[in-house]
Amino acid sequence: MSDLHARMAARVGDLTAVVVARCAAEAPFYGALPRATLQGEVARSIAAVHALLLKALRDGGGGPMGQGDLTRLIEWSARRAEERVPLEAVIAAYLIGAEVWWQTLTEVAEPGELAGAGGKLLACLHAALPAVVLAHQNAQEDLHSEDKRVRRALLGALLAGRPYEELASVARVAVAGEYEVVAFAFESDPPSRLVQSSLDAFTGIPVLMDHVARIALLPGRSDVPGLVARLEKDVGQPVRAAAARSSVPAAIPSAAQEAGRVLDLVRRLGRPPGCYRLDDVLLEHQLARPGDGLVRLAAKLDPLEDHPYLLETLRVFVERGLNRRQTALELCVHRNTLDYRLQRVSALTGLDLAVPAQARLIQAALVARDLAGPADHRGVTGWQGSAGAAESG
Repeated sequence: MSDLHARMAARVGDLTAVVVARCAAEAPFYGALPRATLQGEVARSIAAVHALLLKALRDGGGGPMGQGDLTRLIEWSARRAEERVPLEAVIAAYLIGAEVWWQTLTEVAEPGELAGAGGKLLACLHAALPAVVLAHQNAQEDLHSEDKRVRRALLGALLAGRPYEELASVARVAVAGEYEVVAFAFESDPPSRLVQSSLDAFTGIPVLMDHVARIALLPGRSDVPGLVARLEKDVGQPVRAAAARSSVPAAIPSAAQEAGRVLDLVRRLGRPPGCYRLDDVLLEHQLARPGDGLVRLAAKLDPLEDHPYLLETLRVFVERGLNRRQTALELCVHRNTLDYRLQRVSALTGLDLAVPAQARLIQAALVARDLAGPADHRGVTGWQGSAGAAESG
């Protein structure tokens, strides 16, 4: 094999140039690299692999690669992973290099040499690729673990209003001027990876998200309703979300508190899945503040406590914007029956739904009862505890 080794050694410089050119043309990662990087670091890496292939040709018998050779490949692969070279780009470079090496062998090898040289090439690939893949994946896992730790620390700093610049630099995250701070609620716990993948795919960038607190930062003026719809589809369940805009990083903590309060109200009020902002629950947010006035407001509907069908009728009537026809259709009752029930509501509560001011009072009383939840809204202590929870977010 010594003559073939010499012939291939004479072609290595040209081979390296061909492999570099093909990598740039066929692998998007390499195509995006600067010319100086391709002709410098990338070319040196390819030349080093060619040196191992030449060594296999020169050594003749024995295994295709010694332990020292594999160790060097593993070291190079870990270094590529640390440099953020995708594994698919690494594999593409090895396969392109193998193809170019084989084509050159067919040009310079004698008929009796080709089979043995081809066997050496396949044996080298068989030994090298599993080691390269494993080394790259192990290094990537270490990097991802560290990246996630730093990103969690960065998000924690932004949400708490602490200095974040150094963490942003380490995490290679450009902290935007504007953010949509979004709090999420799921019916059941979806896998964190699925949620993260959905957010990243929708925005086109890695999204900072705390998967325990279920709060995320979306840069700029993101389409939050569209994101929620995409997320519902991806996780296969309804999603409630509350968003608040932060114009500068320093405002992120207050925006996060606002989103949390809005989401708490949405859940306690039993609102349907979707995306909400403070303006969507402005009255409810104000009513959620504790005080004796709220207790008295909720108590306006106490006379209906023993008449659940009247409470249901009143709720549907209010939800349908005081539209009698739509209310009757939803309740599947005759208009006369609906009118009778509404008259009973007015008689028991002393509030006339035909009077706009009293109708608004009834609507507010319904909200007050909903905010009270399972607590006894007629007891000041229970109500204040519930309202205080909303206030703390």
